Amino acid sequence: MKAEYFRYLLQFKRPSGTSRGVLLDKETFILEISENGKKGIGECAVFRGLSVDDRPDYEEKLEWLCENIQHSPEFLKERLKEFPSIWFGYEQAVLNLKYGKNLYFPSEFTEGKAPIIINGLIWMGGINYMEEQIQEKLEKGFHCIKLKIGVNWKSEHEVLQKLREKYSKDKLELRVDANGGFTKEEAKIVLQQLADLHIHSIEQPIKAGNGKDMAGLCAETSTPIALDEELIGIIDFNEKKNLLNAIKPQYIILKPALIGGFAGSDEWISLAEERNIGWWITSALESNIGLNAIAQYTFTKHSKMPQGLGTGGLFTNNFEGQLDLRGERLFFNRE
Repeated sequence: MKAEYFRYLLQFKRPSGTSRGVLLDKETFILEISENGKKGIGECAVFRGLSVDDRPDYEEKLEWLCENIQHSPEFLKERLKEFPSIWFGYEQAVLNLKYGKNLYFPSEFTEGKAPIIINGLIWMGGINYMEEQIQEKLEKGFHCIKLKIGVNWKSEHEVLQKLREKYSKDKLELRVDANGGFTKEEAKIVLQQLADLHIHSIEQPIKAGNGKDMAGLCAETSTPIALDEELIGIIDFNEKKNLLNAIKPQYIILKPALIGGFAGSDEWISLAEERNIGWWITSALESNIGLNAIAQYTFTKHSKMPQGLGTGGLFTNNFEGQLDLRGERLFFNRE
C-alpha cells in the first residue's frame, strides 16, 4: 500500500461572507492511497482558522501518514487523533479503495434511487443580496432555509420578519447560524426575538468554550440551540459525554471534517441519541470529493431532518462532482 497527497486551493465564485470575515479561497489537501493497481481518494479538508488541526506541522503529519500508510487503522487513528481532518481524508481514501469508482458508502442513494433533503444556505451580505438568495431558494422549492447571522442583527432581524410575514412556520422552516457572533446578554434578547418568529433553531449563539454560559442559555431558551463550533477539538469519548451532560443542548451539528471524520460523527450521534438530543450533518466547504463522501455517509444515518450539505457549486475550480441538486433534493448521479 502506498499513499501520496497534494495541496489544492479552491477559489470562490463570489466572495462569501461569514461572521469570521469574507472568504476568497479555501485550502484543502487530497490524499490518494493505492494498492494492487487500485486507487482510493479522500479529502483532508482542513478549515484554516476553525479546525483544531490548523497547525504549522499539518503537512508534516500528512507526510508521516503517507510514510506509515501500511500500518493498521487502529495504529493510525491513535496517532492522528489530534488531526481530525487528516483522519477524515484517510477514512474516505480507504473506503474508496474498497468500493471503487466514486463510492464510499454504497446505498440506495448511490444507486440514484433516493435523495437527501437539504436546507438552502443564505450567505451574509447586504439586505438586498440576502433577499435575492432567499427568493432564489424559495423559487426552487426549498422548505427549510438557513441564514448566517451575527454581523448586522438589525438588518438580519428585518429579513427574518419579512420572511415570516410571507411564510408561516408550517410553510417554511427557518434556521439561523450565529457562529458565536453574540455575547451572552445579546443572545438572550436574540433568542426571544427568534422565538417570536418561530425560528427552528440557532447554531452557536455565543462563542465556543463558554460552557457555563451556553448551558444557562440552553436551559432557559425558547428557541432551540444547536452546538457547532463547541464540538471542535473535543476528541476523547468521555469529554464528549461530559460536554453534552453539562450543556444539554437541544441539537448538535456534525461536520465530519472538523470532528474526527465518520468515526467521530458516529460517537457524537450515539451520545446525542442516548440523551434525546437532535442532530444533523453539515458540510464545511469541502471540495466535491469530501462533499460526495459526506453525502453518502449522511444517507446511511436515515435522518428525517433536512441536512446542511453543500452542493459543490461555490467554487470555480472544483473537481468533477456526482451530486445533483433538484430543488431541495440532493441526488447522486451515477453517470
